[in-house]
Amino acid sequence: MKRVHLFELEDQEWFPTFLRNYGTDFLQFLANHTPMFDPIIPVLERTLKKGNTTTIVDLASGGGGGMLRINKKLKESVPGVEITLTDYYPNIPAFEYTKSQADNIDFWNDSVDARDVPQELVGVRTQFLSLHHFRPNDARQILQNAVNSGQSIAIFEGQERSFKSLLSMFFSPLSVLFVTPFIRPFRWGRLLFTYLIPILPFFILWDGIVSSLRTYSVEEMHELIDSLENKDSYDWEVERIQSGPSVVLYLVGTKKLPES
Repeated sequence: MKRVHLFELEDQEWFPTFLRNYGTDFLQFLANHTPMFDPIIPVLERTLKKGNTTTIVDLASGGGGGMLRINKKLKESVPGVEITLTDYYPNIPAFEYTKSQADNIDFWNDSVDARDVPQELVGVRTQFLSLHHFRPNDARQILQNAVNSGQSIAIFEGQERSFKSLLSMFFSPLSVLFVTPFIRPFRWGRLLFTYLIPILPFFILWDGIVSSLRTYSVEEMHELIDSLENKDSYDWEVERIQSGPSVVLYLVGTKKLPES
């Protein structure tokens, strides 16, 4: 299936901020209350260890992704782990809520472009459910910026470009209808635009389908890596692993250790 870069509503500057936030809140809820990213915890542990750091800088965080669940599991094996949430369109209420739930999670107030990360943000760069938002040249810039800055990068996608993944997206409106009352922080507007004016279920459905069609395959991730300058100064790992009924694709780049 050829990659098709259709538009996602979430990416549009004209799209209302509160609706975008409701959408990222939904994704955050799912990631925190399902074992979607549990299989990649060892990958993060290895990446932090090799980079000799306990700091994660999460790019394109949306509503915070699954960082509460990931953080809880990482703290068991990486004492002192610290996480900073960032986004081009920062969902501050969601960031504040996530921060209130963990004493080692903070956030960056200002807009952060994953293609040009501020030098003050140092640590393993992570992305969850977001690489597909970027066209190939922009995705390449994300990787190149990490290499140029000497920072490790770990990217994870919870869907793929397949019939099975597309089919699952058609059930997403039902998930929205079911979980909306349990999403925090609570917002009356979330109920209004889910049940009375059902924009959110259709917004999530459309962006979910487009996300699958946009997702880079393992082969395309390798092509992005091959196009980088100084790519040989990094060790690269690209894999597809099963996570329950779904799949996680990941790309990890770590600076090579000096030969002893």
